[in-house]
Amino acid sequence: MNYIGIDHHKQYSHMTVMDEEGSIVKAGRVLNLRAEVEDFLGAVKQGSGAVIEAGRSSYTMADLLGEMGVEVTIAHPQEVKSIAHAWIKTDKRASEILAHLLRTDMVPGVYRRGKENREAQRVLRQRAWYVAALTGVKNRIRVLLAQQREEAQQEASGFKKLFSREGLKFLKEVALPGTDKELLEALLKSYEHLEERIKESDELVKRVHQELREAQRIDTVPGFAEFLSVLVAVEIADIKRFSRVESLHSYAGVIPSTHSSGQRSYHGKIIKAGNRWLRWALVEAVWPAITVDHDLRVFYERLARRKGPNMAKVATARRLLTIIYKILKEGRAYVPYKRGGK
Repeated sequence: MNYIGIDHHKQYSHMTVMDEEGSIVKAGRVLNLRAEVEDFLGAVKQGSGAVIEAGRSSYTMADLLGEMGVEVTIAHPQEVKSIAHAWIKTDKRASEILAHLLRTDMVPGVYRRGKENREAQRVLRQRAWYVAALTGVKNRIRVLLAQQREEAQQEASGFKKLFSREGLKFLKEVALPGTDKELLEALLKSYEHLEERIKESDELVKRVHQELREAQRIDTVPGFAEFLSVLVAVEIADIKRFSRVESLHSYAGVIPSTHSSGQRSYHGKIIKAGNRWLRWALVEAVWPAITVDHDLRVFYERLARRKGPNMAKVATARRLLTIIYKILKEGRAYVPYKRGGK
């Protein structure tokens, strides 16, 4: 059996083919084209295994090799660096290290998503990006209004929902001095454009929601409407891959960083690692969740008084994820706690 280590880049990859004794059979730079890869590997691809680090476009190469009959492992890049911390980072050396780790069964692999999951993930992540961008545009409009004379601010404050139909009509008609009116008009065009893009993705979200039982179960949790429930279900993909709820917390990046010295431990900001899309969805769900669920609101407010609103928000997001973990593991909908046994 041969072992193929792949240092993958956007346009090319450096491949190292290693035999069972650790000798290099073949190595070189290959363009990321099917014909080029097949020509380079030739007969050695039969019965071979390959390893590639997880990255933005690593699935493209993994799928290509899979179609050729090569069994592909996707490696965790940070853990690979921890194992091989002394290696010099060149394309040639990186592919050799990967081939060696695969040969010695030391590859720290990551979860391999299916094609359908990846397709849904791309659409949902783009929709989430649109939603986040829309929030940014709304904030810019509010900032622009806050910089105007008191009369304009008072008129804007008269709308309970500034971005309702009546509020948008006001924004289009309000008189602002100088170039501020042009800035507002440009922001409103961006707002309308993003609204259209979000609406275009609604049909796919509805279809995935109807087909994905996990999304329907998450939808029963306070704070999770159709889109957020689908996004969370797709990002988690398979709850069985998390043996403990703490592993899911870490994957989502909703745990605080910890610094210990002697007998003292300090919990800081949340870790930077983790699935940022899953974390974003959980944090987005906090406000609607504490609005409708009394126990979650009490939990949030108690922590907010002690540790501040930001830490309380993250802790509440973590509690929501714990609820999701339990209902997915048990294959049921969320049942809120009823006081007095009623």
